Amino acid sequence: MKIYTKTGDKGTTSLIGGTKVSKSHVRIESYGTIDELNSFIGLCADSINDLHSKVSLKEIQDRLFTIGSSLACDPDKEPKLKLPDLKESDISFLEQEIDKMNDVLPVMKNFILPGGHISVSHLHVARCVCRRAERICVLMQDNKMFIDETVIKYINRLSDYLFVLARYIAKLNNAEEIVWKPRVL
Repeated sequence: MKIYTKTGDKGTTSLIGGTKVSKSHVRIESYGTIDELNSFIGLCADSINDLHSKVSLKEIQDRLFTIGSSLACDPDKEPKLKLPDLKESDISFLEQEIDKMNDVLPVMKNFILPGGHISVSHLHVARCVCRRAERICVLMQDNKMFIDETVIKYINRLSDYLFVLARYIAKLNNAEEIVWKPRVL
């Protein structure tokens, strides 16, 4: 099977279920951003040494494929298709991981700047892409397009997870957190 189909050469693509839409459609933007996030998370997993975090990130990548398939599906045809589901337990998993990491991190007293270690910077980029994905999904919801509420909750919690993971990886690598010192005139 060839990777190229030439069907998108005129700027359209098909959702799962066969419905053709413009490649600029917000639904395409949503799952494209989830795909970008998934790629960045793969980069993050490759740049850290903590085995537990690597395993968690691989689990998250699997959930992002689930989210991507949901977003890529024509919502009118989704009930007839067998797609994997996102569950509340997936959100609980992120919350439990956040709590475990927070238990060993110092209390945050200042805003911190992304950086200090390459893996920390990668995690902050992933967090920013995650926030963009969340904004796009909320835009879909605001425009009355079907989106599972669990998807928005998961993506919101995932950005929190990525922020805390960046702090945790900084601690594991003895990288000093860079405190933001606002310039005041």
